[in-house]
This record gives sequence, C-alpha cells and structure tokens, in this order.
Amino acid sequence: MASETVTLKGHILDSLSLPRLLDEIVEFGARYEILDLQVGIKHEDVSFVKLRVQIEGEDDMARLLDRLQQQGANADTVEDAELTRADVDGAFPAGFYSSTNLETEVRVAGKWIRVDRTEMDCGIIVKDDTARTIPMNEVQTGMSVVMAGLGIRVTPLDTHAGDKQAFEFMTSDVSSEKPKALQVEQVANLMREVKKSGKRILWVAGPAVVHTGSGPDLCALIRGGFVDALFAGNGVAAHDIESNMFGTSLGVHLDKGVAAEHGHEHHIRAINEVRRHGSFEAAIDAGIFNGGIVYHLVKRGADYIFGGSVRDDGPLPDVVTDMREVQSRLRDIIWGDGDGDLIGFCIVVGTMLHGIATGNCLPASVPLVCVDINQATVTKLMDRGSFQSIGIITDVGLFIRGLAERLAPEEMSDPSEDADVRTAGARTIT
Repeated sequence: MASETVTLKGHILDSLSLPRLLDEIVEFGARYEILDLQVGIKHEDVSFVKLRVQIEGEDDMARLLDRLQQQGANADTVEDAELTRADVDGAFPAGFYSSTNLETEVRVAGKWIRVDRTEMDCGIIVKDDTARTIPMNEVQTGMSVVMAGLGIRVTPLDTHAGDKQAFEFMTSDVSSEKPKALQVEQVANLMREVKKSGKRILWVAGPAVVHTGSGPDLCALIRGGFVDALFAGNGVAAHDIESNMFGTSLGVHLDKGVAAEHGHEHHIRAINEVRRHGSFEAAIDAGIFNGGIVYHLVKRGADYIFGGSVRDDGPLPDVVTDMREVQSRLRDIIWGDGDGDLIGFCIVVGTMLHGIATGNCLPASVPLVCVDINQATVTKLMDRGSFQSIGIITDVGLFIRGLAERLAPEEMSDPSEDADVRTAGARTIT
C-alpha cells in the first residue's frame, strides 16, 4: 500500500472543506486515518487536520494527491516536483499536473516558486526561476511541464479574510427567497471597495441585459466608472445597437412591450449597417448609433470582448470568431498588464456559457457574483469549481437598476444619451 500524510488548514469545518476532502478520499477508493485535528475556538481562528491516506500503487497515489489538492490539501513529504519535457505541440505529457484556481507553488531545485496566473484546468510550466499556468493549446515542444505528484502545494481560499467578506451573508445555499435589496446593497458596497483599492471590475453579460430594458442602467454604470471591462457575445452588441437604432430588442418595443411592424428585421438591418462601416468606432463616428452599451464602452475606452458563436447573425465586425483568440483576450483582460492590474471583482448577469468560461479563467481570489432568474444557471457555475462564486436568483434588469441607483445615480439621466431606449422611436434603415 502506498501511504502519504496530507495536511489541510483554514476554516475547514464551516466551509465544508474537510467533509469534501474525506468524500474525495472514499470515492477514489482509498483509506484514511485522522492523525491530528485541531479546531479553532473563535470565529476567526483557523483549524488544522493531518490525515494518513493509503491506496494501492504509487500511480494511484499521485492521482489521489492531485485530486486532494483541488480541495486545498497538501502532502507533507517535501520533494522537488517532477518535470517532463513536452514532446508534442498543443498537448501535455501524460501524467501532467492539472492546475486549480487556488494560489499554487512548485518546488524546483529545493526552492518553492510561486505559480503566476493561477487558473483551473491548465498545466504548469517552469522556465528558469519562474512558473506559470499554461492552457493546453499553447504548449510547445520542449517546454518543461510539471507532473502530478509531490513538490506542489496550494493555499486554500480564505473565506473569512479580514472582518468577514462584504457579502458573507450570501454564502449559504442559493435561494430565490433572500432579501434582494440587501443583496444589491452588499454587492454595491463590494464594488465601491474594489474601485477604492484600484482594481478593476469585469462584467459578463447575456442578451437579457438588453431584452429587459436595463441597457441604459448599465450605460450609467459605464459612465460612472464601474465597468472597466465587458465580456459578451455577438447577441448583446447586436441587440444593444438595434435598441438604439430602432428602439426595439428582438423586434419588440422596449417602451411598449409590443412587437414592431417588421421588427424581426431590425437586428439584422442594424448588423448590416455597422458592417457597411467596418467597425463600431466608424459606425459611431458616422452617427449610425449614438447611445447604448457598445457606444459607451468605445467612448470610455473600456476593455471589451464580443465572442462569436455558430448561431451569430453577421456577425458584427468587432466580434472575435476565433475561440482561441477569445480565450487569450479574456485572460489578458483578467490579468491586466501584470503589474497589479488584476481584475478585482467579476459580475455575471444573464449568461451561462460566458459565465462558466470566465469562472474557469479566474483565480479563486477574485470574488464572482452570478445573477440570473434561472437557478440552474447560478448553481451550474458554482458547481464547476469556482469556489469563490456567489449566486443571486433575481431579475437581471431589476438588479442592474438597483446597482445603478446606488453607484451612479448622477448618471441615470445623462443628457448625452439622446437615444434612451425606453422611449426611442424606430428609425428607417433600408
């Protein structure tokens, strides 16, 4: 039997880290023995557990240790990490270490090296005295790749940092019966603190933002400086521009809630007009649209990515259709210029796929709030390994309006927004 002792530290009971760790061991077919357990007395005290795990075979032990590190547990044996040269472009060597989104270190030549750009479901490469995560498709032959096993340690996420996190009250099970005004207030407070710290806020949005008529409220937040970057699909940009050219979204009047005559053509005519000018900026300069989410992102110089999909109409000229490029640009936005410019907070509103994609790329240290009327969207993101995510079940439009009223009230009736989509009339574009 292969045997190893592992240690887990932190708030391991109230965060359920210890029960999850024990479940992982049993489900893998291994055995465990608790050698030491020290439980903190005060709320801010950390706890400590040392386990001996046993399983047949060294290979199975390496895989088990890999899985236990997903829960923040580290082996006590101190050895250098095993490094293997990549022998194929775009693939890791068999037996590579699959990274978590927790802070990670690898031991090389007797020294622990911090891993840069922590991200789940990647590998780790070592070069000189540095280590970083790398997605599979960026691997090049000859890179030095960290293998699963010893010489790797992770730091569990501290869910009780400081004087409790600003929205610790929401860390229980996702429910639609929580007080919405309190949730909005807590998220608004957190966003203020993030901006005061000099960090950036990333929004991940779905078309519901436009369909619910909350586009002007998001514009107020952009003008107020609470949207430093936005990640969305072609549909968000298309219907946002449609709403500012025709006053409709999916052909439905946003101020009346009724279908416009020939309204089903509006989004494709809007896309066509922008494509005729070649870019968002050129269409804005030509006066094709003079308000909305896209307009204010461009005018403010905020970062944005609109990623394409197989179902897109057009797509719009600034939409990125190469998925590898979308992933690369998203990572660049998250990590900034590498000089302390990391995204400090992420809010996902009305989108499952873009939300999960972003959650997979974020380090666990970045708080993530997912807002959706559908509970399945929220729980799926949380179940995909984004330990830091908080779910709020509510109407996206009402939630964004509440944030705008608290964070940017002076921008709610900006006179430069000459095509407020709540009262915009249809334009004739042929």
